[in-house]
Amino acid sequence: MAHLLGGENLTVSFATRTVLDGVTLGLEDGDRIGMVGRNGDGKSTLMRLLALRSTPDSGRVTKRGDVNVGYLDQGDVLDGDLTVGAAIVGDRADHEWAANAKIREVMGGLVGDVDWHANVHALSGGQKRRVALAKLLIEDHDVIMLDEPTNHLDVEGVAWLARHLKTRWRANQGAFLVVTHDRWFLDEVCNYTWEVHDAMVDMFDGGYAAYVLARAERDRTAAVVENKRQQLVKKELAWLRRGAPARTAKPKFRIEAANDLIADVPDPRDSVALSKMATARLGKDVLDLENVTLDFLDGDEGQKLFDNITLRLAPGERLGLVGVNGAGKSTLLKLLNGEIQPSSGKVKRGKTVVTAVLTQDVKELDEVSDLRVIEVIEREKRSFSVGGKEFTAGQLVEQLGFTKEKQWTPVSDLSGGERRRLQLLRLLVGEPNVLMLDEPTNDLDTDTLAAVEDVLDGWPGTLVVVSHDRYLLERVTDNQMALLGDGKLRGLPGGVDQYLELREAALASGAVGGGSGAPTSASGGSSGPAAPTGASEAEKREARKDLNRIDRQLGKISQQEEKLHAQMAAKSESGDFDALGELNAKLRELLDEKEGLELEWLEAAEILGE
Repeated sequence: MAHLLGGENLTVSFATRTVLDGVTLGLEDGDRIGMVGRNGDGKSTLMRLLALRSTPDSGRVTKRGDVNVGYLDQGDVLDGDLTVGAAIVGDRADHEWAANAKIREVMGGLVGDVDWHANVHALSGGQKRRVALAKLLIEDHDVIMLDEPTNHLDVEGVAWLARHLKTRWRANQGAFLVVTHDRWFLDEVCNYTWEVHDAMVDMFDGGYAAYVLARAERDRTAAVVENKRQQLVKKELAWLRRGAPARTAKPKFRIEAANDLIADVPDPRDSVALSKMATARLGKDVLDLENVTLDFLDGDEGQKLFDNITLRLAPGERLGLVGVNGAGKSTLLKLLNGEIQPSSGKVKRGKTVVTAVLTQDVKELDEVSDLRVIEVIEREKRSFSVGGKEFTAGQLVEQLGFTKEKQWTPVSDLSGGERRRLQLLRLLVGEPNVLMLDEPTNDLDTDTLAAVEDVLDGWPGTLVVVSHDRYLLERVTDNQMALLGDGKLRGLPGGVDQYLELREAALASGAVGGGSGAPTSASGGSSGPAAPTGASEAEKREARKDLNRIDRQLGKISQQEEKLHAQMAAKSESGDFDALGELNAKLRELLDEKEGLELEWLEAAEILGE
């Protein structure tokens, strides 16, 4: 495999902390690499270095001269004054980009429901992310670097991106490097995993599952070595205690030997071990929604967010909720928690039910932003009984990964992941018996996610989880249900895969609802490729057939065009100009046919709003 780019002895320090120390690595043709590690350990820093977006304190990054690198940052890098179309394709005419099947596929997969003429600054965070992704993916790159590309993407978006990256190049061509906390995505697309920790990078074959197995074996071997080391140290210390005080030469020698034994032992990594909390007893009845209907909260007449749905939660049930953006997943949690009332139907709540909700934005911590971490927990309780043992608030918080120094950090200075961890602990020490989590994996690294799953896995209460992270849903919930945007709640015996099949069927039939709320023009619509047109279902079905037919015809024409070019080159070399003229006439006819098909494609796409 050909070498594409690499870093040699990369070292980066911030203030007194070294983030990367002498790291050497590279990307080859065919590499599909996922990068994992704790938040703050240097994943994004390493990616920026390899993308030549920043320079190391020492070391160098080299790349082959003809290698083209595409890079997607975590931040918002789009010009907010541009329209969606201009942000993605620039000033290219519609027929230019529409003639490219790869560009059409990216458009349909990422921005099919986004208003082509809306300004970027008017989009939601998820829409901006998809526009930025589309802009990157329609370009030709030898290497693609994606920093948290799955942020703000729903289950469908993540699945589409995985399919695209798996089929973008041949197996031995191109390379990508991705930082993400979505473990299903890592398993689906990666053949190597880099773990960034303690200023170095460990490399593993395979995706996330293979990485976990390899790391477990590495840690087991390290534990055996460490156990032997500790036994030797204990013997040395015991000998020193028994030695006579006057015999100074020998003890000094032994002290030096003991120091040598432990000199290269690294500081223990933060352990994020969450202990199971005691929960209040649940009665026979928990939470039931009976024939519940809820109008859209903005008061649109004739539209319903939920239409006569029924849901019964049993004691200890574990339910995962998936659905399109805007279908009402967070609103359903509010109904269950009693924060809003249905337009019709009943919400029944058991007498012993104690609920707790982890919201997406963790605004609950705003009221304690002036307190320190330890003070927030001590306000709830000062001591806790976990696993039959008594723990102080400080000991419990430390088990959650907050070091003694970090415990005295003001809540206002915490990162997004730390705030989410603290709020989850705060909810659990309140001993609820019904726990509802709205996108709990936001801002959490893979180690913390594993720890959160560990506590949820053994938590005995009723659990409702809304998440786009299918790995989490499959790990901690037993049943999944879907909101498809049509006001109905459907069971998913086949899990997330069944949900994706249902969505694909809905898209094929034109019965698509509950999208991400793509903006429209001031007149209530837009004339761009992604604008809703109000076409009838029959017209949409016919347009969909036309698109499939045109795509097939354009593919055949491209093959014929390549053959004609090859034949023309051969005739030109042989000097057969009569035959060359005939071939040229055929080529002109073919190009005219192609142009006509491209115009038909645009018209059909406009009817479908794609």
